[in-house]
Amino acid sequence: MRITKSFIIFIGFISLFIMGCSNATKDEVQNIEGQKIEVQKRIGDENKYEVFKDITNDEDVEKVKEIIDMMDWENAKVEMVRPPDYRFSFLTPKAKGLVYSLWISPNSTVEIIIYGEHKYSQLDKSKSTELIEILSRE
Repeated sequence: MRITKSFIIFIGFISLFIMGCSNATKDEVQNIEGQKIEVQKRIGDENKYEVFKDITNDEDVEKVKEIIDMMDWENAKVEMVRPPDYRFSFLTPKAKGLVYSLWISPNSTVEIIIYGEHKYSQLDKSKSTELIEILSRE
């Protein structure tokens, strides 16, 4: 099969277009201004959730983002014994972000899975307390 010069140019343009789109999205996520975090809380013992609150305070959004960014993520497919206590995602003016599923353990530490990405991490007690406080504050 022969690959024509026009086909190679076409693939090049498509690649540049895709890279340009992904950079714009990354820049939006880095810019906290105008972002909010949608927090969903589990209802009862089932895997049902309702929107608990939207975090719009730039300082709180930035703090949650810092905590998430400093976490040591492992590639793992994890199955928990119960549904997450909370789910949250960063929302930009243009798009909804990744969904983070959060479990609060009996010793008040937090375990988080990034939904659909097979990423898992656990926070120490201090950072867990800080994150829970921001996400659950009424």
